[in-house]
Amino acid sequence: MSAEIEKKMAPVHIPVIAIDGPSGSGKGTIAHRVATRLGFHVLDSGALYRLLGAAAQRHAVAVDNEAALEVLAAHLDVQFLVDDQGEAQILLEGEDVTNAIRTEEAGRAASQVAALPRVRSALLARQQAFREVPGLVADGRDMGTVVFPAADLKIFLTASAEARAERRYRQLLEKGFDASLAALVEDIQARDDRDTQRSIAPLKPADTALVLDSTDLGIDAVVQRVFDAASAVPALAKYL
Repeated sequence: MSAEIEKKMAPVHIPVIAIDGPSGSGKGTIAHRVATRLGFHVLDSGALYRLLGAAAQRHAVAVDNEAALEVLAAHLDVQFLVDDQGEAQILLEGEDVTNAIRTEEAGRAASQVAALPRVRSALLARQQAFREVPGLVADGRDMGTVVFPAADLKIFLTASAEARAERRYRQLLEKGFDASLAALVEDIQARDDRDTQRSIAPLKPADTALVLDSTDLGIDAVVQRVFDAASAVPALAKYL
């Protein structure tokens, strides 16, 4: 077999940027900005857990019923679309739940179901399937440590609990939801404790991750730092 034929038959490398971080760190916004510029696909892994939490509520499944949640996760009817305005749209069992899964109640349910080993295992393959040509930007809490451990670039995005609560507070008000800033700070701190202390896939930076504290940084500044890091990775630099 000629070298040229072997080269054509070699598997295509699909680059991945993994962006992890706690709730409210801005990883979703950063992931979409980066993916748009690179022309990559996006995986909002947190949405999958929120969707599972919503499905559990819809089907009267307790968020601590691991066996039932595992079955529900394996058959989760989800679609990630883009609406006429170019905005992300998420359907659960054919219903638009884009805004519904962003409530604090949905976030708490997501954090609870995400702590269950069998649930995480059921959703692992589904998350990895989002890796498609030309590339993927995946955001979550264990993208660089568990789901894509060989990611070309790993970012761990964080910020103070107070800064994250303030951002979340503004987002909820803009979408017409009632919110309490003090309650958000308390909820974020509780979620951080739950996510960092769970026995499986705890929230932590990957060994090779670039840690970015966005407490005093704007979105554009964070995005630029991600691109600066990406420019040093040959598999990513060609897309910049």
